[in-house]
Amino acid sequence: MRLILLTSLTMIAFAANSILNRVALADGDIDAVLFGVVRLLAGALMLAGLVAFQGRKLRLGGAGRLIGVTSLLIYIFGFSLAYQNLDAGLGALILFGMVQITMFAGALMGGERPAVQRWAGAILAFGGLIWLLWPGHADAPSLMHAGMMTVAGVGWGLYSLTGRASQDALGTSAANFVLAACAAVVCAAAMMFVAPNTNPIEVSGFGVAMAILSGAVTSGLGYALWYSVLPDLRGTTAAVAQLTVPIIAMAAGALILSEDLSLRLGIATLLVLGGVLLAVTSRR
Repeated sequence: MRLILLTSLTMIAFAANSILNRVALADGDIDAVLFGVVRLLAGALMLAGLVAFQGRKLRLGGAGRLIGVTSLLIYIFGFSLAYQNLDAGLGALILFGMVQITMFAGALMGGERPAVQRWAGAILAFGGLIWLLWPGHADAPSLMHAGMMTVAGVGWGLYSLTGRASQDALGTSAANFVLAACAAVVCAAAMMFVAPNTNPIEVSGFGVAMAILSGAVTSGLGYALWYSVLPDLRGTTAAVAQLTVPIIAMAAGALILSEDLSLRLGIATLLVLGGVLLAVTSRR
């Protein structure tokens, strides 16, 4: 029962990232880029604090660090920029689908030979995303913002693939967040100096609070909690558990943000999550 509760809490935390980001941006309480910077800083402080609490030193070097930091930056800022327009549930579905497709592609490039069932699942999930994003229908989202979330999904997929080789998931994530936060602050400061915004958004305390909550709690503590329960979960169980994240995000988006749940979105959700379920339950 404890494992079920902790896993459920982790999935809620992951889905909450979409809600917090969308809530902060929907009414212009914070700029998308600033949200990403604050989220990285809060996550870095939380994860580094957890490493220090364990009496360990933070190692900023190591194999794959450049890829890890770069892919994390792509995910964080693609995610924030996409939620300037996308609904929380729709964004979570695109993100989750692209993460799984990216990891499937990474497995192929790594020499794995997936079974027919896994191929069928990947094709079904990808087809569901294409059908949802295809322009010309009433529910079609902004292709620019959907593209940003697609890029974010690829970034998170690459981050996950890189992290699979790590023997210290918490320490690796803490180092990645610290370096990514430093890079983000430097880049944001340079952008403000080179091209100052003539119409800046008035940042509210609420917007900053949502970014801190997303970085420190639903990202930092959420990832730490996920790493603590992963050893007790089978690989397929962990993958299937993550199928609940877009569903939670859609339900919360409808309740909190009054987002529409269209028939097309519902069918696309069944196709994408059904395809992923088919793929991750493959025996091979």
